Amino acid sequence: MTSEIAEPFWRTKSLEELDSAEWESLCDGCGRCCLVKLQDEDTEAIAYTDIGCKLLDEDGCRCRDYPNRQAVVPDCVRLTPQTVRAIDWLPTSCAYRLVEEGRDLYWWHHLVSGDRDTVHQVGVSVRGKVAVLEDDLPLQDFVDHMVRWPLRLPRGATRRTPKTPPVSAAAAASAASPRKR
Repeated sequence: MTSEIAEPFWRTKSLEELDSAEWESLCDGCGRCCLVKLQDEDTEAIAYTDIGCKLLDEDGCRCRDYPNRQAVVPDCVRLTPQTVRAIDWLPTSCAYRLVEEGRDLYWWHHLVSGDRDTVHQVGVSVRGKVAVLEDDLPLQDFVDHMVRWPLRLPRGATRRTPKTPPVSAAAAASAASPRKR
């Protein structure tokens, strides 16, 4: 008797085909999209800062009020398949962007590694890198916090496979259970 292993949903479905739990589970919890970005009025170029959204939990790298985020932060972008295609500032490692581009998730993504801490352990998340939250800094000082690190991945994070094998399939399955961001 031959048993087939089903392909993971992110390899077989488009963003539009994902159910709510699958959609939410795609977020790797890096927090890079929750950094304040500045846009040049003339060129429309985007610059990242090391300033976190006022709702960013700097340690957990998640929104502290995810269900109400758009009411509290009106310019918070709600990711949908359409916005994933339209915005160009999503990190190159963003799972939504990767799925849209037909690429696989990195080894450190919790759906692959089975551990939500891998994104922090490998240094992809903003944990320990946020200088200040936006409400704690005058607007005129934002330009002094422009950084380039959110556009790059740390060494070892760009590989498609880890140096050591990921955790067991059972741990990976439990990591896929939906959790609020």
